[in-house]
Amino acid sequence: MKESEHFSLQKRLNSFRFAFNGLKSLIKNEHNSRLHVVALICVIGLGLVLKIELTDWIAITIVSGLVILTELLNTAVEKLADFISPDLNKEIGLIKDYCAGAVLISAVISLIVGVLIFIPKIIAVIKSFY
Repeated sequence: MKESEHFSLQKRLNSFRFAFNGLKSLIKNEHNSRLHVVALICVIGLGLVLKIELTDWIAITIVSGLVILTELLNTAVEKLADFISPDLNKEIGLIKDYCAGAVLISAVISLIVGVLIFIPKIIAVIKSFY
């Protein structure tokens, strides 16, 4: 930060606007992010219906944040890579694959946490009908 720059509430508020613009653009333009958001809405709905515990909500919040975070970073790297090298490039392709792998790992972790939280509760609900 430059010495002459002083704290500006307006600049801090603008940084939030830029961040929300990034999230809006991600959801609008990236198909996989929309799938993640739909999955998150379903998980929240199921969590409310099954009245999951606070610790379950914490786990869901963390893994959901991880998925959205990796999707944002993957998209940013892809956009930057395409800007730097619009033509097919083996090394850039490998970098994009690494980022896509990170999204996949975060989604699998999220799925595992969801299974560990919801399957026992769903089984309990099914058993309660018999």
